[in-house]
Amino acid sequence: MTAAGDDAAHRTGRRPSRRTVLKAAGATALAVSAASALAGPAYAGEDSEDSESSTRDFIVIGAGFAGVTAARELRARGKRVTILEARSRIGGRTWTDTFAGQQVEMGGTWVEPTQPHIAKELKRYSIGLEEEDPLDRMLLPTPKGPKAFTPAEGNAAMGPLFEKLFEGSKQYFERPFQPLYRADLLQKLDKLSLRDRLNELKLSPADEMLINGQTAIYSGGASSEGALTMLAQWWSMAGWNNEGWSDTQRYRMKPGTVGMLSAMINEAKPTIVFNAPVASVAESGNRVHVTTRAGKTYSAKGVVVAVPVNVWHTIKFTPGLPAAHTAAASQGIGVKNALKIWIHAREGQGRFYGQAAEGGSPIPMFIPYKKTSEGQLYVGFSVDPKLDPTNTAQVKDAVKKLGADLDIIGLRAQNWGADEFSRGGWAFRKPGQLTSLYPDVLNQATNRITFASGDIAEGWTGFIDGAIESGLRAAQLANGEM
Repeated sequence: MTAAGDDAAHRTGRRPSRRTVLKAAGATALAVSAASALAGPAYAGEDSEDSESSTRDFIVIGAGFAGVTAARELRARGKRVTILEARSRIGGRTWTDTFAGQQVEMGGTWVEPTQPHIAKELKRYSIGLEEEDPLDRMLLPTPKGPKAFTPAEGNAAMGPLFEKLFEGSKQYFERPFQPLYRADLLQKLDKLSLRDRLNELKLSPADEMLINGQTAIYSGGASSEGALTMLAQWWSMAGWNNEGWSDTQRYRMKPGTVGMLSAMINEAKPTIVFNAPVASVAESGNRVHVTTRAGKTYSAKGVVVAVPVNVWHTIKFTPGLPAAHTAAASQGIGVKNALKIWIHAREGQGRFYGQAAEGGSPIPMFIPYKKTSEGQLYVGFSVDPKLDPTNTAQVKDAVKKLGADLDIIGLRAQNWGADEFSRGGWAFRKPGQLTSLYPDVLNQATNRITFASGDIAEGWTGFIDGAIESGLRAAQLANGEM
């Protein structure tokens, strides 16, 4: 069952027109300025007293998109909600900050205006989108080293290869927002890693180099680690073509991710308690007791656990987690060594996209951002635990392997794998997880505990849209609506 069961496009997987969605969302409108969003919303709430004796209906653990969505939906149903957030900020694995005089995202960044839940939230809060500027060139790997392509040439080379990689996905992901709709076709396919699929295709070395950098980085470092069905589902939701897939890194929210989160919180006005990492969650009779690491206990009728799957094992649950949740926590879903690096460089290289072959560079994916008064901002992604993102020489050498020589002014990085409250970055399922874990992880709950995370979304797993979807579902489950 989907959280947007009345949405025909969501049910069938058909993508609405981007032009239609942008028009509906009011692409030039802006309800929350970037400056005011970065300053943070007012965290007033009906149950503003945060002591153990406070009367509340639900506790939400985590103030990322999944948790904030669940809190807003429960508040809309007249429930009193307290959010316990381990950090001193909202956002979870999204984090709007500043670097080199520019607003930057240290975590989740891009949204696609045809993503169903994002589209509704953009319209709801009149939040505008900012489109990435066009590329000058693409630096792609070849057997003789990196080579410069025009964007048209690069996409023309990669697009048909991705189509081969995902051949058959229109059948096995006939309804990609309901990934188990064709479970009969997925039982064998879900066991395949992306490496298994690449080996089946028997591409030439030159052709495989053009795409195995992406299959490796998304998988967590090696194509053998990630499931074919994970990337194939993203490809399918993007319209089964390379243009739609490329568009998933095309738009950002003008006020940053914090702008939408702030608008959601300002509408719902839950109580938020910061710096409150949770140690245990215990059901007892008709109440659930949540105890923080500092030893403070909060009680409520129900709890929504809205932290990453990789963090579940750090919380003691009484009774224990359901079997599927225990397996998911043990296996992990978020990419464990995910690292995002912002690079400020002097002018000279322009707006280039860089991609390495699998194992070809510690920074295998490199994307331009905005010009600054001194040069150009870029963002790179890495899953190499040996890379020191504060070491200018190492970063310069990694980018040189892509074919560009940068004069680096400054670096800023977020190591999501080393962050104790995320223990990983973007979600990427492993072989077998979709068919073995998702039926139960999506829709099961304990008596009074439900789970929300972009890691376990039915649709855009690992994207902001998926986190919102998961929060919607969790609120419905917690309120006895599913």
